[in-house]
Amino acid sequence: MSQLRLVVAKPGLDGHDRGAKVIARALRDTGVEVVYTGLHQTPRQIVDTALQEDADGIGLSVLSGAHMTLFAEVLRLLREEDAADIPVFGGGIIPAGDIPELLALGVAAVFTPGTPTKEITDWVHTRLGRVTV
Repeated sequence: MSQLRLVVAKPGLDGHDRGAKVIARALRDTGVEVVYTGLHQTPRQIVDTALQEDADGIGLSVLSGAHMTLFAEVLRLLREEDAADIPVFGGGIIPAGDIPELLALGVAAVFTPGTPTKEITDWVHTRLGRVTV
């Protein structure tokens, strides 16, 4: 069985990446290969990276308030590239009222501040399920 590979990205102009780095490290500690794209990525850059890296999933961290636009654009570009089978999940400062709409758009899961990292890593392994923890 091949190693699970995820792209973790910070879309948009938000410059706060501590949470994304914590999640990337937690995923690596459970055997996931993580490609961290760094700050200020466009949705196109994120999708291109996921395709180039043959990613099994994309994790987005959004604190800027632009989550509805950024998640929707990543999902649109994945559909455009015939790669809608790549699950997109994410977290950040996302109002509870926006979560059902994000899920309806096709976001696989949304994690808000305070979510234990183990809950996130367990979800990744259960949902994407290619690595034994």
